[in-house]
Amino acid sequence: MNLKIPVETKYETPSDLRMNGRRVHVFDVEFSNVVRGWSVARISRLSNRAADIAPLLSIKAMLAGNNNSLHARPQFIREYNVLITEGGAIGVSANGLRLFDRLGVYESLSKRGSSRSDFAVHSLSGGRLGGLDDFAARARAEMGYGYMRIKRADVVDVLLEAVRKAGIPVHFGRKITGIDDTSAGEGADVGVRFEDGSSDSADMLMGCDGIHSAVRRLYVDRDLKLEYSGLSGLFSIIPTAQLPSFVTDQLTGLNVTLTEKGMFMAAPCTAAMDEVYWGFQREIPVPDPQDDRDGWEVRGRQEVDGFKGNLHEILASGRGDWTDALRQLVDATDVMKFYPIYRLPLGGTWSRGRCLLLGDAAHATQPHAGQGVSLAVEDVFLVSRLLADPSRSVEEAFTLFQQIRRPRVAEIHETAAQNAGARKETGPITQWLRENALRIALSTRLGLGIGQQLLGQRYTIYDVDTEQI
Repeated sequence: MNLKIPVETKYETPSDLRMNGRRVHVFDVEFSNVVRGWSVARISRLSNRAADIAPLLSIKAMLAGNNNSLHARPQFIREYNVLITEGGAIGVSANGLRLFDRLGVYESLSKRGSSRSDFAVHSLSGGRLGGLDDFAARARAEMGYGYMRIKRADVVDVLLEAVRKAGIPVHFGRKITGIDDTSAGEGADVGVRFEDGSSDSADMLMGCDGIHSAVRRLYVDRDLKLEYSGLSGLFSIIPTAQLPSFVTDQLTGLNVTLTEKGMFMAAPCTAAMDEVYWGFQREIPVPDPQDDRDGWEVRGRQEVDGFKGNLHEILASGRGDWTDALRQLVDATDVMKFYPIYRLPLGGTWSRGRCLLLGDAAHATQPHAGQGVSLAVEDVFLVSRLLADPSRSVEEAFTLFQQIRRPRVAEIHETAAQNAGARKETGPITQWLRENALRIALSTRLGLGIGQQLLGQRYTIYDVDTEQI
């Protein structure tokens, strides 16, 4: 879904939001970092995760703060003229949902996304290995929030409407080409130059432009290189009306299927349960050279064009109702998206002068710990609190932000890398051992540990607003 918006659409900031004259530029190359911005045929190369929604949230949080004490005059600056809001569905854990509620958008999101949190693990040969009735039960009991699977397009739509209602300026079609930071002395600011020859300045610049961040590459951390995880994925969203009832009856919550070649995933992604998000992740060698877009285009085209034959081949030895359901998903799908999964290495620079990176731009992890969205939202709430204190300099706020955030990010980064192992290719003996271990674990209290580890629940009982600043 593409939302057509004129190049210089601008929503005027109400006068009561101009207190203290503070101006914050938020550079967001891709609104909500949904799509990287190039495609070939039916292929869209995506950033490594559907998570980086910090830009919209940062604006909302800066306006309100946690106690209405932060008075900023933020602006959005976007590279593209069109909001590209395709890109599958994202999972949001309880810690992220609670922050969405504090932002005032949770109710709107809950009307669109699926809140089912039952979980099932399947085998192609042995049927259902086991599952959990509610993998978010602990978070729901302690925090009042569970889990949500929601389409990216719906998240963008809800957040864009919140920005419009707040009267925040949004400038489209402005590609950043340079950053000039005059951090020293009185009247320090940061200047931004654009491809069209124009420029602007502000008290600070937030780079919320995803794993391929222009703010990071141009200024904050020019030498940092992306890391390919070794995994790539295919995904699609299809209406349940295209599926027979024996398939939809099995697709109530989150379903994963382990195979020797990789992992299938399928889950409803709307409140009405009328659309299903499904995909397959596996090991794919990196093209040569690694950062050659043409190499990924060719490989992506091969994966997409041959997806039905490839996936049916993986399912060929399977049997039972669940394997038949997966075959139906494959047959009912006409368009697949391909994405290589990248991450940023730990230890990168998150700020320089009066520029700060948030979300994926700072610390993109693999999407295998269930915390991508929540990490971005937490970033926003913390930096908003830090900047709310007029006695704290911008540089001091950015330094303290990193001291608080880096340990949590590092732990989730490592967990995501560990969890990715379940998607790697293995042999029949290892597969048999893995399936039987899961069958035993899911029949005991050990199953709760699987939910904690694989589904990111170990990180949900956390409130960034309680961090001492």
